[in-house]
Amino acid sequence: MELEAIDREEQSLALQRFDAEDAWWLGCHLRERGAAAGVPIAIEIRRAGTRLFSALLPGATADNLGWIDRKIALVMRFERSSYVTRLKFDAAPPGAFDRFGLDPRTHVAAGGAVPIRIAGTGVIGAVAISGLTQEEDHLYAVEALAALKAHQESRA
Repeated sequence: MELEAIDREEQSLALQRFDAEDAWWLGCHLRERGAAAGVPIAIEIRRAGTRLFSALLPGATADNLGWIDRKIALVMRFERSSYVTRLKFDAAPPGAFDRFGLDPRTHVAAGGAVPIRIAGTGVIGAVAISGLTQEEDHLYAVEALAALKAHQESRA
């Protein structure tokens, strides 16, 4: 998928609201999907720096949670998915990561964290997956946000 298409997709996922109940629904949706597929993923959902949902499926480890911390830090810095940011860094001249003053101990440009965006407000948090390829982690998060948006709209 090209960068512009990923960007459009992210923008289309803006929600009208996001509270603790939405985080629980989103986290359970991701956990059920991951468990059914038997994938070793870690899942985390944060709003304004507060962890609202966290789960490790069989095979995922604390190392995955470390990756999630670093992916979410990148999302909150740039207000874009960690996958889009990774693609932008890949296309930039060498050293772009360093030019932004990013520390690899606290930030990582790897797909799997997607901003939670509220229409008319902006980025208020992130959903992150770790344990698969960065493309698969990204798709899990994007598809889950799309499912949450559809769920919210069906209840409106």
